[in-house]
Amino acid sequence: MTLLGAIADDFTGATDLAGLLARSGVPVSLRLGVPDAPPTDTAPFEVIALKCRTEPVDKAVADCRAALKWLQAAGAQRFFWKYCSTFDSTPEGNIGPVAEALMADLGTDQTIYCPAFPENGRSIFMGNLFVGRQPLAESPMKDHPLTPMTDSNLMRLLEPQVTRPVGLADRLTVAQGAEALRAELARLAGEGVAHVVIDAVANEDLYTIAEACRDMPLMTGGSAVAMPLPALWMQDGALKADTAKAPEQIGPGAVVLSGSCSAMTRRQVEAYKATGAVSFRLDPVKLDEEGPQQALDWLAAQDLGKAPLLYATAEPDQVRAAQAALGREEAGAVVERALAKLAVAARDRGARRIVVAGGETSGAVSQALGIARLDIGAEIAPGVPWCTCDSGGARIAITLKSGNFGAETFFADALGALA
Repeated sequence: MTLLGAIADDFTGATDLAGLLARSGVPVSLRLGVPDAPPTDTAPFEVIALKCRTEPVDKAVADCRAALKWLQAAGAQRFFWKYCSTFDSTPEGNIGPVAEALMADLGTDQTIYCPAFPENGRSIFMGNLFVGRQPLAESPMKDHPLTPMTDSNLMRLLEPQVTRPVGLADRLTVAQGAEALRAELARLAGEGVAHVVIDAVANEDLYTIAEACRDMPLMTGGSAVAMPLPALWMQDGALKADTAKAPEQIGPGAVVLSGSCSAMTRRQVEAYKATGAVSFRLDPVKLDEEGPQQALDWLAAQDLGKAPLLYATAEPDQVRAAQAALGREEAGAVVERALAKLAVAARDRGARRIVVAGGETSGAVSQALGIARLDIGAEIAPGVPWCTCDSGGARIAITLKSGNFGAETFFADALGALA
């Protein structure tokens, strides 16, 4: 029986959510894209990863509604719309429009928004999102190449995206406990408020929010607010923890592929290079002119036992220069296409451990590798698990890392975890 059906707007966000849910010991199934076939062999937690964060609004809504329909057919009783803990979006969407479409299909008049993830430095206070100690609009997210975030106030960000009123349940209410929060949500519902941003500055707040909202047909947020749900449903008797499976034995040979240009990924690339790892930098303009053959030839000459790094990670001014030359979308797409080809080439040469950094990159790589379903394994860092799957007739391990997640030593940490 499937209890929770979740939809994520990119592949790294989906593995983030699946990894946190898997901490409970309850089986989690992660499917990449809406399955073509009717539901079979379903898990108590089913997560569908889409690549819709930057899609046109109409297509994003259509994709998410198709995912919801599949999850309903799987028997899911409650639903979760997962987006980034930095609320990545544009003034048009896609966070708000998707939420309203799912609300309409589920026949519910209210949902919550809580992208807080205190373990990773994301907190919300009086409706304003902070990255560490910086307001969102003053953090490196202001320079994001696809979704630059120039406002820290979640209500102001959400209001242009939705058609019904937006409200706030602040930290003072959350601090009073689940009953007080439920009462506040009911009061706001009585005033017609359909979209409620909820403050959270610590893990304790997430547990309060989950306890208050666990019976809502639809919750939305970052992965962390869903983390307490399994334990609460076990207390209710709706779930049982299964015995954990033994770790799979995965063959050797590894590659690290980085397309993210986030501040943390830039530090992670430099830290990995400092370990002596061999590396090849992908330049978007050169890729557009010449294609990826030079990188493919370089990879073919490398010892995969030493986990070579191929990266397009760059400083903001370099990103802006590439976008000026190629256009914003094409500058990213040419890198995604190259890294996808490199992933396939590495797998075909025997790489069975693949580390990927960046949401858009993870989507492109996963699709190129023909991955349809992931089994969730142990976390490397909060929200970033190793996963195993079938690809090209081989069993591989892959981790899909959101740009800002993980410590500076993440790439070495990930490979060491499978050593």
